[in-house]
Amino acid sequence: MTVFTLGLNHTTAPLDVREKVAFAPESVGDALRALTRAKAVKEAAILSTCNRTEVYFHGGAPEHVASWLNEAHGLPRDTLTPHLYTFGNEKAVTHAFRVASGLDSMVLGEPQILGQMKQAVRSAEAAGSLGLVLNRLFQRTFAVAKDVRTNTDIGTASISMAAASVKLAERIFPSLGDQRLLLIGAGEMIELAATHFAARRPKSITIANRTLERGRTLADRFAADAITLNEMPERLAQFDIIVTCTASSLPILGKGLLERVVKQRRHAPVFIVDLAVPRDVEPEAGSLDDVFLYSVDDLSAIVKDNLQIRRDSVEQAEAMIAAQADHFLRWLDGRAVVPTITALHGHHDELRATELDRARKLLANGTSPEAALEALARGLTSKLLHAPLAALNQAGDAERAELMALFQRIYRLPDEPSEPPREL
Repeated sequence: MTVFTLGLNHTTAPLDVREKVAFAPESVGDALRALTRAKAVKEAAILSTCNRTEVYFHGGAPEHVASWLNEAHGLPRDTLTPHLYTFGNEKAVTHAFRVASGLDSMVLGEPQILGQMKQAVRSAEAAGSLGLVLNRLFQRTFAVAKDVRTNTDIGTASISMAAASVKLAERIFPSLGDQRLLLIGAGEMIELAATHFAARRPKSITIANRTLERGRTLADRFAADAITLNEMPERLAQFDIIVTCTASSLPILGKGLLERVVKQRRHAPVFIVDLAVPRDVEPEAGSLDDVFLYSVDDLSAIVKDNLQIRRDSVEQAEAMIAAQADHFLRWLDGRAVVPTITALHGHHDELRATELDRARKLLANGTSPEAALEALARGLTSKLLHAPLAALNQAGDAERAELMALFQRIYRLPDEPSEPPREL
């Protein structure tokens, strides 16, 4: 019985590849149903973030899932092959534990990934693609992540993408207190960005979102203004700093629009951080004078320093993960024998029912209870021994020796039987 992880992340694929295979939140359910309906897998869950797209699955072949991933995004066959990794059993389990604990993130110890993995599980449950094996894996994953974050310092003072955005902005502008900030979107990443930038007390904060109500809810927390995405193009030139992270499948800020913004601003610099995957800003806009555009991959240089700290915490976390992975794998190995155990129970229940029915008929025909019980016991013994003794009689010398050793172990027989087994 095998569980697999197949995917790509910020260490194996550049942003322009990752954004091609990102799943919008509303499309994950349909994707899972398509994957399981094609009978490529028995169970599946999809984790799709700005830094990774991974399929966790059970009961399928990795090559089929890899082909499906290409097809699901309309990509030519084998487009993703150079960037994909595939882990099975021990490596898959360890990987899931490391991802949820923040050890596999661009930002060491970042907490958002745990929430994103929990959402992936909720989506799989809603799609009907989460079975016993993956459910057990993810519940253990969440428990391990909680232990790692509780008992180590892995998440202490981690530099998030939002905090890195502030650090970059401070390289462009001497004081953020003089700058006007626009946040596009109203999700968790924008909320984090709002928290970090608000601590620097910018001149103003405006939140643009597709629905004004949700944008206003977030804006009220930071004494900010709220506008709709439709209003944004006309007001874009007012802002010095733009941080965007939406679920749009297409760019919402094009090079042409930003060219007009630069002219309206009379070439005053505009700083843009695009935290979305797929990207919200056309990459070509970064070539414009006075536009300082950064993507999630560009932030990696800032957060990379975080990988060099808290080495003791990382080693402690890795040891905890290894122990818990071993525990889960023992359970998984146990699941492999369940069909055999079930079949054995069914087989012996049939023998019991047959002999019990025979004993009842004997009693009904006037046979004494003692004689009926004796016949029941002899009948059960005969039927239970028939298959193993037949196997012994039919086996060759080498196989017979293996069977005898096996039966001695199962039935705890003496090493030297007192007499050869008799045929039934």
